[in-house]
This record gives sequence, C-alpha cells and structure tokens, in this order.
Amino acid sequence: MTDPGLDFELGIVSLGNTAFEGNNNCYVLGLEDGADTTLVDTGVAVPETREQLRDGLAEYDLDFADIDRVFITHHHADHTGLAGEIQAESDCTVYVHEADVPLVGQEPEATAAHEDRLRRCIDEWGMPEDKQDELLAFLDSTSGIGDDPPEVTPITGGETFDIGSVELEAVHMPGHAAGLVGYVFEGRDGEEVFSGDALLPYYTPNVGGADTRVDGALAKYLDTLAGIVERGYTRAWPGHRGPIIDPPGRAADIVHHHRERTERIVGILESGPATPWEVSAELFGSLSYIHILHGPGEAFAHLEHLEEAGVVRRDGRAFVLLEAGPDLDSLFPDVSAGAASHPDI
Repeated sequence: MTDPGLDFELGIVSLGNTAFEGNNNCYVLGLEDGADTTLVDTGVAVPETREQLRDGLAEYDLDFADIDRVFITHHHADHTGLAGEIQAESDCTVYVHEADVPLVGQEPEATAAHEDRLRRCIDEWGMPEDKQDELLAFLDSTSGIGDDPPEVTPITGGETFDIGSVELEAVHMPGHAAGLVGYVFEGRDGEEVFSGDALLPYYTPNVGGADTRVDGALAKYLDTLAGIVERGYTRAWPGHRGPIIDPPGRAADIVHHHRERTERIVGILESGPATPWEVSAELFGSLSYIHILHGPGEAFAHLEHLEEAGVVRRDGRAFVLLEAGPDLDSLFPDVSAGAASHPDI
C-alpha cells in the first residue's frame, strides 16, 4: 500500500499484533532511486508478523537485507521487535531516543530495574495479588516478542535526517513512553508526522501504565498534545490503524477526554479515599490482559497530576481529596486552536 498524495513514495505495511491492540504500521521510505531505504517501526518478533513484514517489503522489491535505516518511535516490543533481526541481515542503523536505548538494547540492568519498578508500582497502586499474578503471567507469555536486540544509535529530539527522498525531524513526544519520538516531514499541505503511539485515531494512548518509568506521565503527555496543536500538523501517521487527517483536532480531543476523566476521578474521591486500583475499577470495570496494567496506571497518572496541583494527597496507597470543586481547567493546556478545527469538541 502506498500514499499517492505525497512528493515521495510512502509505503505502508500492516502487521498483525495479537499481543496488544490493533494492527501495527510499518512505514517504508526511501523507495526512490538513490535514497536510503528506511523503516519507521518494525512490529513484534513472532513468525506471523515476520512473514507479513517480509511479504510487505517484497511488494516494493525489498527484503530485510536492503534496509539502510530504522527509526523507532518507542521501546514497546510491538514497535521494536524485529529491529534486531533486520539489522543482523542489513547492518542498518537503528535510531532510538536516549531514554529508551537501554530497554530497546535489552541491557540487563535496565531490564531488571524496569521489571522491579513495575512490580513496585502495581503493589503501590493497590492491585490485588491475584490480579498481579494474572498480569505478570500475561507479560511473561509475551516475553518472546522482542527477539534479539539491535545495536542502537541514540537521539534526543531535534535532529534531522536526510534520507534522500525526504528529510525527517525527530521530535520528542513523551507521556505514553519516556522516549517516544515522532518523525516530522514536509507533506502535501504542511508538516506531517509519524506519531507512533503519541497520537492514535480511535482510542487514547495509555499513560501511567504503558511506561511506569515516566514520572508525571499525564503532565508530560499533555505537553506533548499541546505541542501537536501548536505545530499544526496536517496529517499524522500513527503506530496503529489509519492516518489522522486533523492531528491538532485529535490532540485537542484527547486533552478534553483527560479533563473529563480527571473530573470523574474527583467525583469518585468525593465518596472517600481510594487507591488507583479502586479508582480504575470505577472507571473501567473488570480488567484483563494488558488492561490490568493500563487501567490502574492511568488512574495513578491522573491522581499524581491532581497531587502535584495540591488537590489530593496520599494516605498510604489511597488518595484523599483535599479540595471540593477544584479548578480543573487550570490543570490542562489551552488547546482551543485545535478544538476550533475539530467539530466534535
């Protein structure tokens, strides 16, 4: 599949993803003569996905050995899983934000610290032991989707890369993950962006549970969304599902969603103190698979945001509401410029 509306050829390979949600997108650039053959993200390292990626590249007369560069949006295995195998066949350069380098490179100390922090978090969030066991068993069942790690080249955001057919600018977009990076290029009517999981079309990227390393995850993500509105991207190419034709409007929509969720959480705490797990049960009901992590993680991210503003305080694992009827608008960026172009706001 290609997009005919750009000044260069953009290939899109849809990759199955049975471990999490929705097919992954692998974007193929540098298809013109003399350009560096480049991928944005790679999909999970399971046989079915590996075959899908090889078949998809074959439609452009390419194989793993032909890849010159891989740009990774963030460390999750459904975006990085096949990068090591591609590099082993091609000796390509794999670019990753410095915050995610240790995890993509599967450095033992970083991996162990990440696992330890996750275990501490789910306990501190008040998750019952049986649900902790269920979650850890699920995560263990998906441990093989990362394959052999690549050697990575760290980036920080702000770098530009000329691949011959188009120039990419790396833009740091933390929140969902500490090292999430979008890759911006000049498109049909202005700047477009490969947004990874910073911006998705049909559901909101998880914050808090998706990367427990991120302190102040909601605040960081709100800054990312405000940046998307400010730059006014004309199209976003997300890590999952189809393109987003109004990125500022979609970003404003997600800010509005989190404002409403925060108001719901304040309403829950008006009935008394609650742990992140108890708040997530009110928000999402019964949880299974990866949502056992994402539900209370997102509840915690909101509670942490309220705590930073002095609206709540911690009492052991629970959070206590300190202020009735708080000014929640002050906790969220003004994204009216994006909302104005999005009639659903």
